[in-house]
Amino acid sequence: MTSTADLLSAPADLTLPRLLARNAEEYPELPGLSWKPADDPENWTTFTWAQIHEHTRHLAAGYAALGVGRGDHVLMMMSNRPEHWLSDLALVRLGAVPVSVYGTAAPEQITHIARNCRARIAVVEGTAQTAVWEPLLADADTPLERLVVAEPGQEGSHFPYAALLREPVSDEFAKELDTARSDDPLTVVYTSGTTGEPKGVVLTHRQVMSNALALDAVVELPPHVEHICYLPFAHIAERMLGIYLPCHRASHVYLCADPTAVAAVVREVRPAQFFGVPRIWEKLSAAVRAVLSLMPAEQRDVIDQAFEVAREHVACRERGETPSAELEERYARVRKDVLLPMLAAGGLDRVTWSASASAPMSVDVVRFWAGFGVVIMDAWGLTETTGVTTSNSPKLGFRLGSVGRPVESVEVRIADDGEIMVRGTSLFSGYLQPDGSVHSALDEDGWLATGDIGRTDEDGYLWLTDRKKEMIITSTGKNVSPALVENALKEHPLIGQAMVHGDNRSYLVALLVLDPEAAPAWAAANGVDAEGGPAALAEHPTVRAEVDRAVAAANSRLNRTEQVKRYELLAEEWGPAGGELTPSLKMRRRVIREKYADALTGLYQD
Repeated sequence: MTSTADLLSAPADLTLPRLLARNAEEYPELPGLSWKPADDPENWTTFTWAQIHEHTRHLAAGYAALGVGRGDHVLMMMSNRPEHWLSDLALVRLGAVPVSVYGTAAPEQITHIARNCRARIAVVEGTAQTAVWEPLLADADTPLERLVVAEPGQEGSHFPYAALLREPVSDEFAKELDTARSDDPLTVVYTSGTTGEPKGVVLTHRQVMSNALALDAVVELPPHVEHICYLPFAHIAERMLGIYLPCHRASHVYLCADPTAVAAVVREVRPAQFFGVPRIWEKLSAAVRAVLSLMPAEQRDVIDQAFEVAREHVACRERGETPSAELEERYARVRKDVLLPMLAAGGLDRVTWSASASAPMSVDVVRFWAGFGVVIMDAWGLTETTGVTTSNSPKLGFRLGSVGRPVESVEVRIADDGEIMVRGTSLFSGYLQPDGSVHSALDEDGWLATGDIGRTDEDGYLWLTDRKKEMIITSTGKNVSPALVENALKEHPLIGQAMVHGDNRSYLVALLVLDPEAAPAWAAANGVDAEGGPAALAEHPTVRAEVDRAVAAANSRLNRTEQVKRYELLAEEWGPAGGELTPSLKMRRRVIREKYADALTGLYQD
């Protein structure tokens, strides 16, 4: 059996099956995976690393009996449930390539992915998914032959997942397992389609492990740390945080099948690490601010004073300085008496590493959490860079508002037009083509043009400006970063979401969405009747006047070209179900522009 020392002595040869074998040998009794079964939703079921290794061996035999072999792609559309997580590892042990599909993917996107990766088998959750996938079984352009259904009793005419585990495991078959090479594909991750059809990003064991080792160099965590797994496995962030890094670190994964329940799971687990895309941190801060706004003035004063001490402590660390003994004493006191009890109410009192990525993070939100002493280590990367490319680090330094410095597996440079270029050992192999070939997207010197715009400061920290394709060019030829303007608008708690529009126009307009948590609390604190719900609040003159002031305040911090001249206030929150956000909660600007075309046009009419 390969030991940890053996693995780290040859990191270029690391593979996921070798890590699984190491975990089963060195940490057999440590918990590796926990979930709450549908028939016992109050209690956790847990597999140790030894049980995971044995279970995935039987599961691999079941998939092999269905004809899955080395190099075959297998599609999966399930929530964050054990069948998904364990199948992923079992398929990799078999030498196959798991491909997760977003549960909110449109039928045409699913068809495109199925045709592109040429999978013959798809593993789906239940009847809701089989209804979407069944037409592909008769699609002449798609080689899909069989659906495996995870939910018992919902299989219909399809293959039951439970039957996979009834396949005997011969000694000869066991010898064929875990023979993956480091340059073999580990997975194909399809981009979420914000700018067109999803593209299949091919990632090898070597690329993933290179990124995992680079991340370990910038993060300090307790051994075998717990991770709450709630983002879709079709997203590179959860693939890294919820599957690959736990195998690398022999940590403990708690599956949260319903993302809306993540706050309850955090309160129960009290994790030492927590990752959230910016929209998650925005919603958490809005909920906390709503509670704070209803507190008595004298209690709020005590909390505000504690916030100031924590921010002073964070600012000292941000400058790379050691806090004075007097500041350490003040911070320790307010942390113990004020901040930790508040964090404990939300299950965040044990957090030593908090992070975000995927989209530009509002500095206002980052500063808010700094008031609790929680420093959100903003990071940046793409699916094509195996996730994290740059990151702030609690031990190597951070700059709030930046996305940190490059991790060890990559180097970064800024092109003449401001586009961020990346190369290194954790960059993807290329995009999967329907004929099975892989098309590289790197230039002759190995650089990837990321499509993101940014700058680096004198200390090497990267600051994002915007997506190259999303930059607004006004009719006067001025370039505007919509994310910059949108984050300024969202600094007011009433404004939960914002989208700026103005390409080829003489001025900018915006669609603003009332925050569903903050708006009722603000209304209660300001004597506004909220009984009519969000729609009534959006029309209330007192609310409108406050939003007017919020827009004016944002405009005061922006140059003339960036200022919003008119806006439409909306009551209905944008989300993946409506198509306005991707499953990873990034805005689909094209969808929003089409959905609100009349409103946007009206903002330019006198």
